[in-house]
Amino acid sequence: MSNITEEYVEEYIRELLPDHQGQLKVIEENALENQVPIVHKEVAALLKVITKASKSKRILEVGAAVGYSSILLCQAAGDGAKVTTIERNEKRAEEARVNIEKLGLSNNIQVIEGDAQEVLNFLQGTYDLVFLDGAKGHYKEMLEQCINLLKVGGILISDNILFKGMVANDDLVVRRKRTIVNRMREYLQYICNHPQLDTSIIPIGDGVAISYKKLEESK
Repeated sequence: MSNITEEYVEEYIRELLPDHQGQLKVIEENALENQVPIVHKEVAALLKVITKASKSKRILEVGAAVGYSSILLCQAAGDGAKVTTIERNEKRAEEARVNIEKLGLSNNIQVIEGDAQEVLNFLQGTYDLVFLDGAKGHYKEMLEQCINLLKVGGILISDNILFKGMVANDDLVVRRKRTIVNRMREYLQYICNHPQLDTSIIPIGDGVAISYKKLEESK
């Protein structure tokens, strides 16, 4: 039996999904042309569905890049949406601000430039949804900060958790990526067994983990 993650299945899914239009399409095309990593088309669709289904309004994103997923999340959240996104690269943070302004969302999306592990310590309040899409080798180090900022009943979405399939198959591991792969495996083990989280792993895009924050069980 063929594996459902074969490329032809991914291509079929992507062809089914409608293309974005207008300025968001321009941002997408520019990102792809300049090899800026953005969420895969099927992951973008998942983000929108989860945001709408969970009625998330206050959203935190780690890893803005050029603002593509920040805009997706904000548009999906609708009226009253407030997105805080963190980007450590100065050039990309500025590009994100420009793209966000072009779509008239500057009052809804705040771009914070800096190292996420430091910025997370200074954020106030709680969030309905956290999208973790920053430095792949540091997910576990940021997890507790993200959980603390997430409301009970909130959703944590972790992107790129299969890391080009390397996390699931040693035969695919590139030597220089071994450290990141090992750290991601530790992260997945951790979130799948974390007492405050119920987690599901979905093999779309580069792998997505969806975690629901529950009350910690009494010991």
